[in-house]
This record gives sequence, C-alpha cells and structure tokens, in this order.
Amino acid sequence: MRDLTGAIIGTGYFAGFQAEAWQRIPGVKIAAVADPRVERAQEFASRWGIPEVYSELEALLSSTKLDFVDIVTRPEQHLPIVAMAAQRGIHALCQKPMAPAWGDCLEMVRVCREAKVRLLIHENWRWQPWYRELRRLLDQGVLGKPLQVEFRMRTSDGNGPEPYPLQPYFREMPRLLIHETAVHFLDTFRYLVGEYKAIFCRSARLNPAINGEDCVLAYMEFESGARGVIDANRTVGPNPAPLTFGALRLDAEGGHLRVAEDGAVYLGEEGNPETRHEFSAPSEGYKGDSVRALQAHQVQCLRTGERCESEGEDYLKTVAAVEACYRSAETGEIVEITRAP
Repeated sequence: MRDLTGAIIGTGYFAGFQAEAWQRIPGVKIAAVADPRVERAQEFASRWGIPEVYSELEALLSSTKLDFVDIVTRPEQHLPIVAMAAQRGIHALCQKPMAPAWGDCLEMVRVCREAKVRLLIHENWRWQPWYRELRRLLDQGVLGKPLQVEFRMRTSDGNGPEPYPLQPYFREMPRLLIHETAVHFLDTFRYLVGEYKAIFCRSARLNPAINGEDCVLAYMEFESGARGVIDANRTVGPNPAPLTFGALRLDAEGGHLRVAEDGAVYLGEEGNPETRHEFSAPSEGYKGDSVRALQAHQVQCLRTGERCESEGEDYLKTVAAVEACYRSAETGEIVEITRAP
C-alpha cells in the first residue's frame, strides 16, 4: 500500500507526543505543520523534521496534497478545522475532547459523512498496554463476567494560584475535569465493560483560580448490568501525576483485576491471594506507547477501510456519557444515556 501524507495542526503540549509517534510508524510522512504562532511552529517543525510550516490552515490545505490532518488544537477549534479538511476530501484525526458541545460533535460527524471522509478521534487511553491486557484476559474468560469497575485518580497539578502549568488554558475552560480528563476513564470503561445505561454524578470546583470543575464522583450503570465508579480530583495528590493517573480495579464473578499507578497488573482469583500478572509493556513513548499504538491503528484503518475503535460516530457514545455526567451534576438526578447513536 502507498505511503500516507499528513499534517499536524497545532503545536501545543501534546502535539510533540504525536509527532514523535508518527516518526516510528512505517509508511507515514508528516509533510507540514500549521499554527498561527509561527515561531513556535517553526521550532516544532525543526525539532521533528517536518519540512513545511504554515501560520494559516487555509494556505496549508491549498498548497499541500494530504491524506489526513492530525488535529491537536483546543476543542473549540475542532469543528471548523474538520469541516475545512472534509470539504477538500481529507480525513480528520482529531484529539479529544471531540468538541465543547454535543451539537458540534454531531456536526463533525455529519460533515465527514457527507464528504465521505473518515473522522477518527485520538483517544489513546484505552491503548495503554495494561488496559489492552485486561481486555485480553476478559476475552479469555479468566474471571468470568465483569461486575464492577472503579477508577480513583489523584494529582495536584491543579492546585495553587497558577495551576496546570503544562496546559495553562485549562484554567479558563468552563468544563474541565470531566470534559478533559475523566473522558479518558469513561471511554476506557466502555472498552472494558461495554455501553452505558445511566450515570449519576456530583462535581465541585475546589481551586478558585479556575473556571471549571476539578473534583468529580460519578456512579454508572452499564447495559451488561455491571456498575462503575470514577473518583477523581486534580488538587490533592502527587505532582507530577503517576504513570496511569490513578488506579483501576475491575471485579468479576471469579475474582478481580487491578491496574496499579505504575501500570503493573494484578490478578486476584476468588479464594486466592492477589498476584502480579506479567505481560509485555513498551517503555518508550507516551504511557506505554499508547499514542503510537493508536496512531498505527488509525493508519491501518485508513488503508484497509476497517472500523476504527474510536470512529467519530462511535465516539459519540463516550461524549454522551460526558454529557450525562454534566446533566446529572446540574440536576442532581440519575441520567439515562439516550443520545448516543
């Protein structure tokens, strides 16, 4: 199959992880980068060996023949960039959060569907090797049917008068912890346990220096009958955050599986002591090389036409869970998941 040519849109904190991963995926060339902060874009291009630099997206799309754009900008910019790419028949690989509002997410899916291009969401959390290993063990039926899944996150990078130094724009976001961080956990729960049925959520803003919420406690029910809990807080805990941002435990009919903060996996079969489960996890790249794993999957899907795990239309189910958390936090009621396709 022929090589694919892409461009990176945005040169913020996370774009470097994606650029590094593209360098290690055979048959992919990143031909250009675009960012209105042209000096930063030039430095980024020099660091990652990208030949072309643009300050305007329109100029890039008009002058460079592309198979895809890799969008690593703030969420409010995603819809217009996706629409511009789709109009030119270019596939869109788009970072999460998908967009600030449900209607924008639907519009992103619509414009790509009508243009007959792919919209693939960059949701790398489920590609961390410890979660892939949990899924493999569940598929093997090691412990039987999942009954409950829990994730507890603690990190203090959101504390103090100048929180989130790596991504300071977090301070201005009206929606923060659920929209930006807990979305990872919600999507990973979908990957491990299945689709959501209902969610109850309480949230709070602990740090007055920010606009959005930084503390969340959510309870969810799945269509399978399993239950879930997310207990997340970005004001108390280690800084920098641990490798996994927290610890996950999955209880099943025959015991439990646990992912520790360092990515180690533990297996506890019913009636027996918990033991460490050995598996292979890459040490390079971002969090077990999850960015490269996801991007390699996306490339394969573009080449073969197979369904991506985070196809835009399917990812609406994760977005619907995010929206349910916010509606529940606002109303104080359990919210049924009804808006996902």
